[in-house]
Amino acid sequence: MNVSALLTSAGVNTIICVGVFSLYSVFRKQPSLVSVYFGQKLAQVCAKRHGHFGIERLVPSAGWILKAWEASEEELFDIGGLDALVFLRAVVFSIRVFTVASTICLFLVLPLNYFGKEMEHKLIPDEQLNVFTIGNVKEGSRWLWAHCLALYIISCCACLLLYFEYRNITKMRVAHIAASVSYPSHFTVVVRAIPWVEEDSYSDTVTKFFSNFYASSYLSHQMVYNFGSVQKLMTDAEKMYKRFKYAHQEQHCASRLLRCGFCGGTATSFSILSEEPEISRGRSSFDGSDLRKKECGTALVFFRTRYAALVASEALQSPNPMTWVIDSAPEPCDIFWSNLCVPYRLIWIRRIAVVVASIFFVIFFLIPVVFTQSLVHLDKLKKMLPFFKDIGERKYLEHLITGYLPSVIFMIFMYIVPPIMMLFSTLEGAISRSGRKRSTCVKVICFLIWNLFFAIILTEAAIEHYQVSILDLGNPKNIPNLLARAVPSTATFFMTYVLTSGWVSLSCELIQPFPLICNLFYRYILNNKDDLTYGTFTFPYHTEVPRVLLFGLLGFTCSILAPLILPFLLVYFVLAYLVYRNQILNVYVTKYQSGGLYWPVVHNTTIFSLVLMQVIALGVFGIKKSSVAFGFTVPLIICTLLFNEYCRQRFHPVFKKTPATIMIEMDREDEHCGRMEEIQQKIESAYCQFTSKSLNSHKTTQQNESKYELDLTGIPPNLNSKLEDLEDITAPGKRTVQLPGSLVGRPTHLELDEVQVK
Repeated sequence: MNVSALLTSAGVNTIICVGVFSLYSVFRKQPSLVSVYFGQKLAQVCAKRHGHFGIERLVPSAGWILKAWEASEEELFDIGGLDALVFLRAVVFSIRVFTVASTICLFLVLPLNYFGKEMEHKLIPDEQLNVFTIGNVKEGSRWLWAHCLALYIISCCACLLLYFEYRNITKMRVAHIAASVSYPSHFTVVVRAIPWVEEDSYSDTVTKFFSNFYASSYLSHQMVYNFGSVQKLMTDAEKMYKRFKYAHQEQHCASRLLRCGFCGGTATSFSILSEEPEISRGRSSFDGSDLRKKECGTALVFFRTRYAALVASEALQSPNPMTWVIDSAPEPCDIFWSNLCVPYRLIWIRRIAVVVASIFFVIFFLIPVVFTQSLVHLDKLKKMLPFFKDIGERKYLEHLITGYLPSVIFMIFMYIVPPIMMLFSTLEGAISRSGRKRSTCVKVICFLIWNLFFAIILTEAAIEHYQVSILDLGNPKNIPNLLARAVPSTATFFMTYVLTSGWVSLSCELIQPFPLICNLFYRYILNNKDDLTYGTFTFPYHTEVPRVLLFGLLGFTCSILAPLILPFLLVYFVLAYLVYRNQILNVYVTKYQSGGLYWPVVHNTTIFSLVLMQVIALGVFGIKKSSVAFGFTVPLIICTLLFNEYCRQRFHPVFKKTPATIMIEMDREDEHCGRMEEIQQKIESAYCQFTSKSLNSHKTTQQNESKYELDLTGIPPNLNSKLEDLEDITAPGKRTVQLPGSLVGRPTHLELDEVQVK
């Protein structure tokens, strides 16, 4: 690929981005699309559009960019929670690191690569991209020390920024835990693998166990019932059928000749049932025996103090680790009820099945990898496949195929990865929605690193040396040299992938094509004009976090090898910063969060990228026969690994466990203020597996659950506002939390305590 093909790809993607960004600025002004682009705002106020049509609604504008830029961290924290702030910190970290890398590599490394060999250079548009990589530097060159210096500067800056970010986010997580005074999950644990006793039910077994071993701290428990939505509807239908069949008919409608328009029957086909006796009116459709039969070996156990629940979740309850398995409970809005019903003894089998399925999926995905990478090397395909020779006669078509088409095809295939990984994470048995999404995030990252980096490199090596046997390419002794030779040549594909998958994906994220199509379908096909019925979306961390981290890996590994990728990456991260801030402020609704648990994933992936960059550089210096650069790179790898170990020992435990001192202090404060009894009463009704009104035994739980959902959405009735006022709506009244770092002394909020609109 030459510079003209790269510029063709950049031009096409720039036009697409500018067009989509302009289209978005027009779409967001349309009242009929308010549910698509202001879903988060609609969760705070019901918008009734009474504005008149104006020509300004059809004129593109950049006002949304300014508003996204001016939004403070406190406002982002209020709306998106700590997870959103952590994600944006990862983007800011990438901007800072690659700003330094671009400055060093473009002005120091790139000229050395370009003039690395004595050769006659063509005009810049006709130059091959390989002359801008380290592959153009001759062996034994004394200028390779500059590449080693750039490697040291990038690594040191990345580690320094990682340390400060890890420290600040750790403080934020501690503040988040200390401020969550009314979280029912702090008093609750999930008990699985409850032993079956012949003469007792699961509920009786739980009562006896905790009354015996946790007598002073045990409060109560709630069983998890093993039936899904379909089974529940069938049971309700059976109960209703019996009531209609045996009910005493006291009144009948008068006979008419006209037939019903729905079923064709006469009016006498319908009868008014007599009122049920008072004793049966409030009877649940599920009596006690039915509920007992549906009990599974899982329960939610409530304790009197946070510290007691913490101790119970951390301790081994039985000599048999496969019984009485206790974990901290998720929040009521975060709990994943269907996975709680999965028997604990099947979890390990499911995980093995997921590993096997993942391996087969990775093998299957090698097909599009090989196909897309082969299109980049059209000149070699002409030798193996003669019918490609006709394409080479049309230069523009050749530039389009080599510079744009491979990334587009690969990006289309990549869209099926997150849903499949989400399915795998569900099968693994995650008990929380945030945990399932975080597990999916890790799986997608591993998949992308293998299939988009290592598999492409191996494919590149196979295409470059197709006369060499596959066994020679797979020899572990050849891996360092293989990476060193293949990464510079695959940098051309990575550049076009950043342009296509990076820039265009941000355009799709901004325009929201799927919700847009659904909105048009509901509004004009189903004639449903109620915006509040279209639904809202949570932030897709399982797709966006892996994408940001993948581009970070490409930037690190190609920084000194192929510096031309850095400007495109820097543009992507700047656009991502603006787009994601806008989406968090206006589009996505925060229904649950993990409390910043995505940052260890970001940190570990960044460390892996740094070490991989250094290992590849080590192989390159060895191939180029630069003993000085080779010798100085080895201690850099060791220091990076030591830095990672320090962070793992110093900061990571806060993200795995909850500090006991914070729980004890919160318990003491509640007891001193007399709030503990009130909190305990609310805890027992916080979790509700079923919301059916027929469950009289759970009536109180339903009322509290309805109130909880209202607090989450914060939608007040009969409130009118204009479309242009939606962006100026602030979050409802919330409990304040003091954040460390740049947010010290500023009020922030974590949850909705009351419904009010400013």
